[in-house]
Amino acid sequence: MPAADGKRKRQTQSVNLDTLGLEMGNRPPQALDVEEAVLGALLVEPNCVDDAMEELTPDCFYNEKHRMIFVAMTHLVNSHVSIDPLTVSQQLKSEGNLEAIGGAVVLAQLSQKIGAAAHIEFYIKILRQKSIQRNLISAAYTILKSSFDESINVDNLIDVAQSEVYKATENGVRKDVQEIGSVITQAMTDIERLQDSTGLSGVPSGFPSLDRITLGWQPSDLIILAARPSVGKTAFVLNVARNAAVDHHKPVAIFSLEMPAIQLCKRMMVSETGLSADKIKGGIKLEPFEWVQLEQKLKDLSKAPLYIDDTPSLPVMEFRSKAKRLVNQKGVRLIIVDYLQLMQGPSELRGLREQEVAAISRTLKATAKELNVPIIALSQLSRATMTRQGSNGRPQLNDLRESGSIEQDADMVLFIHRADYQSLSSDPADAGKTVLIIAKHRNGEIRDINLMFRSSEVKFVDAEDSLLAAAAYQDTIRQDYMPVSDMSAGDFSGGGSDFGPNPDFV
Repeated sequence: MPAADGKRKRQTQSVNLDTLGLEMGNRPPQALDVEEAVLGALLVEPNCVDDAMEELTPDCFYNEKHRMIFVAMTHLVNSHVSIDPLTVSQQLKSEGNLEAIGGAVVLAQLSQKIGAAAHIEFYIKILRQKSIQRNLISAAYTILKSSFDESINVDNLIDVAQSEVYKATENGVRKDVQEIGSVITQAMTDIERLQDSTGLSGVPSGFPSLDRITLGWQPSDLIILAARPSVGKTAFVLNVARNAAVDHHKPVAIFSLEMPAIQLCKRMMVSETGLSADKIKGGIKLEPFEWVQLEQKLKDLSKAPLYIDDTPSLPVMEFRSKAKRLVNQKGVRLIIVDYLQLMQGPSELRGLREQEVAAISRTLKATAKELNVPIIALSQLSRATMTRQGSNGRPQLNDLRESGSIEQDADMVLFIHRADYQSLSSDPADAGKTVLIIAKHRNGEIRDINLMFRSSEVKFVDAEDSLLAAAAYQDTIRQDYMPVSDMSAGDFSGGGSDFGPNPDFV
């Protein structure tokens, strides 16, 4: 029964606020006179009942007797029985709590507070505030007690502390039912705002063909990017991170579980400067003018709001703590995890790989939703893509390795498919051609996007942009190197020209 449940909850509360208050020399936050005023209003004014039942819970009443009375009232409302001193008295009697509250005379005294009904909303607000204060005290005590326990992992402790504080305050946030008219007004305002913007409501990826479909990486989304090893997963997300941080000044965090930060940095330097990977790695000496080129082209990248964590085998709870800190302190708008299967799940699931990966996937989605930022998590594909007949090696959702929950938790699933890399095409014209497959899109369309991979720059570009860049390159070299007389003649056939197409652009 409700009363018994409320009584049992009070008796088994882990933190005794009265004892704790005496130890600290303070009285637990309470407003007994306001509790009496609210109960009195409920007894004599039916119009107050709905508001009070919607906003208050038994925990909002500090006094045990007041809690019992409110539980009895709640039971009457749930049974569609009107509240008055007689019905409440009978309910308390049936629950065995009438004598415990002091008898029917206490209800009669409460009903005399007829002036309380006019201020019921203000009184309800006070009781909720006192309840939140008490919850915070209990949370703080639990955190303090756990902090002295040497057996608790510090990363788990941090997550528990954050969760305790969140639970203590979440009851203070109420979301009212909204009328369709007010929601339409909000939608119209948002549409007007988007008319004056780029049209992207999320973090830009830097790939126009992709952004036209997604409108940017959307807050709270979990995006899974999957491919076979060495196809270009890391290269793609580094391009995405660079585009967001350098071109659009959006803070980005990268959790690299596979590669150290310095290797990631060197790969980004190759893409940014256009210098060959061998020169960046030191295999080939840099010319003096290339040192100047290196310094000039890295200015924007060095100032970009990019944050890299290269902790190997990162526990998922430690990831949560670090992600929260980055969002709160650095204003991070996009989080990248490279890659999901290298994270450590809860210790109790070690050895149960499918369940461990499922727990990691759920945690990533919950973190994205809680922090309201998109999370892009890289994932490996199974070998089934290479052995399946008649599919041209095209990956499918069920190829995600080790757990079906990855597909379920994801808001978007992207696959990188390169026919030339998988030896599915020997045509030189197919070199670098890449298909970005949107296999799942919870809030948009599913389709393929054509990209080009420039291996010398470790960089993906839109296929359309690649063709435009090639044309622009040809126009530039003609203007720079061809005689004016030839240009005026309009003969750009280039039959004997030394300036053929740049293979990096095709």
